[in-house]
Amino acid sequence: MKNTNKNSKKGLWIALALIVVIAVAAWCIFNELDGKGSIKSLNFSSTFVLFTLMFIIVALGYLLGGIEIKGVSLGTAGVFLVAILVGWLCTLDFGDIPLLGKFHIEGEGNSIVTTFKSTVQNTGLILFVGAVGFIAGPNFFKDLKKNFKTYITLGVIIILSGTAVAVVCTLLTPEYGPEYWSGVLSGALTSTPGFSAAKDAVIGAVDQGSLESLITLGHAVAYPFGVIGVVLFVQLMPKFLKVNMDKERELLKADSSEDKKQTAKLFKCEELGLMPFALAVIAGLLLGSITIPLSADGYAEGAPCFSLGTTGGVLIMCLVFGHFGHFGKLSLEIPHSTLKVLREFGLMMFLLGAGFHGGVSLVEQVSKFGGGIVAWGFIGGALMTIVPMLVGLVLARKAMKLPLLNSLGSITGGMTSTPALGALIRSAKTDDVAGAYASTYPIALVLIVLACQLMITLMR
Repeated sequence: MKNTNKNSKKGLWIALALIVVIAVAAWCIFNELDGKGSIKSLNFSSTFVLFTLMFIIVALGYLLGGIEIKGVSLGTAGVFLVAILVGWLCTLDFGDIPLLGKFHIEGEGNSIVTTFKSTVQNTGLILFVGAVGFIAGPNFFKDLKKNFKTYITLGVIIILSGTAVAVVCTLLTPEYGPEYWSGVLSGALTSTPGFSAAKDAVIGAVDQGSLESLITLGHAVAYPFGVIGVVLFVQLMPKFLKVNMDKERELLKADSSEDKKQTAKLFKCEELGLMPFALAVIAGLLLGSITIPLSADGYAEGAPCFSLGTTGGVLIMCLVFGHFGHFGKLSLEIPHSTLKVLREFGLMMFLLGAGFHGGVSLVEQVSKFGGGIVAWGFIGGALMTIVPMLVGLVLARKAMKLPLLNSLGSITGGMTSTPALGALIRSAKTDDVAGAYASTYPIALVLIVLACQLMITLMR
């Protein structure tokens, strides 16, 4: 009886609070409009709009990602789909509708879109790959030594398969040109470095502006399926192949068993491990900033160059820090609980930024070029996502005899798919798959950059 009374009182207070909130909102909307669609009692700064959009996307994205159908869910990738939808909605003209008019965005040049694309997306990527590097670090070099040839071969085959599809698409639709299909290739493999490399390849061309627009369109069209397709693939394959996941986890654990390090008496700055994480990220950013020329033209404008970039540099340095675990008497270890939070939070921010910018960019590019080129790009991009994964899985399972989770981890690295690794970790219920991803990712990163540049250079 007491519990019933408590619940009744609690419900009464909640109802009262809701009435107050609704009354305040009604007062603002109906009594303080200035005749221009704005509300004087609320401060709609760009910061307010940015954070409101962010947390609306996060809340709705996780609700969508939590929907599970026969054991398969979008997980954090739900944030990506909601971000695309919200990005598209923000391009609509709400006119003088109170509140909504403040969220209208004209195009990619808007400061809010720029913040999502640069700050939010890149911060998320750094946090995610950094956490993955520290998680995989203790076993990375041992695993790499054992499966080096396998992972390298898989990375090469995956990128070559995707590139082959892109070349065929270019030959079948010469009116769209290699620039468009190189953009589609970078989007299908969710590779921002590949996208940048394609744009670098047209620098100095007479029609540089229009060619860059084609590359941007191709990337925007193929990117959504490039994310969702790989996320679903790594969850569906174990079900289609009807494998015993407990056995697969045991095989993976045995393959990457860790030798425990003696870390007593080491000095720790703080318990969460944020200091060593920051040091590794700084070192990774410096490593990623190193640019290597790929031709005799050196650093001349438009000449092909390669760098590990933000993602590759941070991943490699975090792997190194995670492997050694200390520097002299200074501990570099980070609690696993901290790394899990950084990994999930980073993935969420990355998908948030990429999705919102993708939604705005897609609307802008489609309105400029029309629907026909978009339809062909979507079909071609879907093939560039699906074919490499199928080829890689068959090769890994039949020819290389890799366990399934090793194969899928390597495929996510070969596809340079950050979201898919998150989905695989969640569905496999083990972080050990990160080692295969980290081993394959660097070679795939190098090859996709070269593929996007060479397609334009050789087929223009």
